[in-house]
Amino acid sequence: MSDLFEKLPAQIDQLNNHISQQTRQLSDFARRLELILSQDHKQIPIRDQSFAEDFTSFCAQWRSYMDETMTTWQHLREQIRQQLAAKKYPSSLQTKSFTLRAKTLSGTCDDFTTAYDRFTNLYKNYTLSKLPVWILTACSEDLNNWTKKILFLSREMTKYTAKN
Repeated sequence: MSDLFEKLPAQIDQLNNHISQQTRQLSDFARRLELILSQDHKQIPIRDQSFAEDFTSFCAQWRSYMDETMTTWQHLREQIRQQLAAKKYPSSLQTKSFTLRAKTLSGTCDDFTTAYDRFTNLYKNYTLSKLPVWILTACSEDLNNWTKKILFLSREMTKYTAKN
């Protein structure tokens, strides 16, 4: 049981680090898109010929990671809820650690959402090719939903630990 609660910090840190990395990449795509739009507006030949291909690859990798990670988190969440139902509670230190990490994850997800909003606002003016932005939108929504579930799980753990 304690192994499960000891595994949580590493899992949430891994998710947090990956989201930070994806946020940086998405910000880079927004910067590249802004430059492409500027070149198109000035009727200058577009220099970034790999943008659409790179973005499509980014979206495919992000979707694959999200599917894999969310399956892992769904399994972990189920195990934790079973442990809590069986009155096997984490220590207060484990709960506080998880809660702090969950709040940090929430902030990281907010940063991703900000980068996503910036990109989609720029994409509205992009007419050179069709990009799979719908995949990015689905990933963003999934990420926000899972962050809410992780935060709720931290509240549940806190509630049960406080009772104990």
